[in-house]
Amino acid sequence: MSKNKKETITVQGTEITLVSQNYGKDYICITDIARYKNPAEPKDVVKNWMRNRNTIEFLGLWEKIHNPHFKGVEFDPFLFEAGSNAFTMSPTKWVETTSAIGIWLFYIFLLAS
Repeated sequence: MSKNKKETITVQGTEITLVSQNYGKDYICITDIARYKNPAEPKDVVKNWMRNRNTIEFLGLWEKIHNPHFKGVEFDPFLFEAGSNAFTMSPTKWVETTSAIGIWLFYIFLLAS
């Protein structure tokens, strides 16, 4: 079983959580970064970020490279719709629909905030 090591750094007065796992995976809490922009509702910042086409392209590419279980067919409609006024995305929707792994820690932090 892996053991996570948590630490924080301070960037422009905002504490950002970093998690390192013993098998070389490092994660940064995007929700903490979003708190810099909107301390009361960081999840709104994250959801707006996840609506962006460039964000969806990046997340999809990362998953294709690092996640053999990524559901690319389920990803395609997200990529097609991303950036439109009607498009919405949340970490929960992303993880549950595509079996994403790259955003899992961020997802946990978002639920906790």
